[in-house]
Amino acid sequence: MAGPAFRAAAVRVRTPATSANLGPGFDALGLSLGLYDDVVVRVAESGLHIDIAGEGADSLPRDESHLLVRSLRTTFDLLGGQPRGLEVVCANRIPHGRGLGSSAAAICAGIVAARAVTIGGAERLDGTAMLELATEIEGHPDNVAACLLGGFTLAWTDGGAARAIRMDPAGSIVPVVFVPGRPVSTETARGLLPRQVPHVDAAANAGRAALLVEAMTRRPELLLPATEDRLHQEYRAPAMPESVALVNRLRADGVPAVVSGAGPTVLALVEDAAADKVARLAGEGWAANRLALDAGGTSVLPLAA
Repeated sequence: MAGPAFRAAAVRVRTPATSANLGPGFDALGLSLGLYDDVVVRVAESGLHIDIAGEGADSLPRDESHLLVRSLRTTFDLLGGQPRGLEVVCANRIPHGRGLGSSAAAICAGIVAARAVTIGGAERLDGTAMLELATEIEGHPDNVAACLLGGFTLAWTDGGAARAIRMDPAGSIVPVVFVPGRPVSTETARGLLPRQVPHVDAAANAGRAALLVEAMTRRPELLLPATEDRLHQEYRAPAMPESVALVNRLRADGVPAVVSGAGPTVLALVEDAAADKVARLAGEGWAANRLALDAGGTSVLPLAA
């Protein structure tokens, strides 16, 4: 059986940063943010060449172990075969190891780029299949769902298969991220979680997660109670005490704040008029950034854009 054919032209893929959990929605809720990585992929005659600028330029591997390349390879296998060679150029803006979905961005970029350079790839790998593949590589669907679909997402697994729905967040919500200088690995943060939690805490989180869907989409005035969490943030405090302390301080001031994903970035969800003031509340040691909400998710762009 003949292998796939590939496009001669390079493709450019843009992937957004994401924040998962949003407080009580552990491993289920995600939000796509207006901070982007760009990747250009071209099928070459032979070999593998990787160029990286921006975040991770001094630390990321430039070989087959790179997460984006592994995602490309996995997708090419699914589509029927590998190209002779690859040229990959990465412009990274999403901080690494900070809970803003840099790994999800790399995974989604690899999947979408491999599909785009494979002739007939879109017909052979639809959106549901891309989500399932991204979840298989990442290990959980919350970040990759938001990265692929954009907007505000709810992800789950059904019989082992990843599923997600996309919702439009209220337009008045402005994400403000507080990024610390020191990373925390997702494995370290997950390793601090207990195997069991009190039933009362699980029940409280279920109610808050349901309320958060309403708050994020229609009633942002409910975001403070809706982002209350009892399942993971305090358990992770030993790995990121400054982050949890900032969350608690912001919430005491009435600001809906959470640990972004596995941390240590802190995410505040505020009204437009308060965003600049909130961004000044963290103090030294934090890079505060007001971001837009991303609506489009991972996209293929013209090379000249």
